[in-house]
Amino acid sequence: MLRFESHRNESSRSQYRRNEPRRETGACTLCSDFAEGVKPVGHTQPANPRMLRVPRRARGMTLIEILVVLVLIGVVLGVVGGNFIQRGEKAKADAARVEIGQIGQTLDLYKLEIGRYPTTQEGLQALITAPTGVSNWNGPYWKRSSLPKDPWGNEYKYVSPAQNGPYEVTSLGADGKEGGEGNNKDISSSQP
Repeated sequence: MLRFESHRNESSRSQYRRNEPRRETGACTLCSDFAEGVKPVGHTQPANPRMLRVPRRARGMTLIEILVVLVLIGVVLGVVGGNFIQRGEKAKADAARVEIGQIGQTLDLYKLEIGRYPTTQEGLQALITAPTGVSNWNGPYWKRSSLPKDPWGNEYKYVSPAQNGPYEVTSLGADGKEGGEGNNKDISSSQP
């Protein structure tokens, strides 16, 4: 009973709390001294409003703080994502140049065996199936069973004879139309 009385006595309680380290749980400091589940009769936890307040460090973020963070994340993703998209389009253009070079090597092999390049009417299909009227065709010259497509999913344009050489293989770029600048620029075998 002596503890219960000192618990109700304000001066004893403040002295008791000064000597003991503060517990973060908000439970009564005297209750922890008793055996678990056993409390003195008539005991009530002190109604101290400071114990009911949430400490500053345990509070959540405000709506404005969350919105500011989301805006910053959006700006960063916009800048970084824009750079990756531009690099992706440049990689597609490089892949188209490489594949046009491979088609050119295959056309050169076709010419070695047949004696001429496929005509514009025969097209690149002559690398996969024998054109009519060609007797010494030893193909298929292209490894795959279908015609190659550029990295944007469009068919390559083939012309023979061309203005700048015996043939010209062209990718029409990202837009699939002749001409254009940037990502839409045409890529041709006649370009260096």
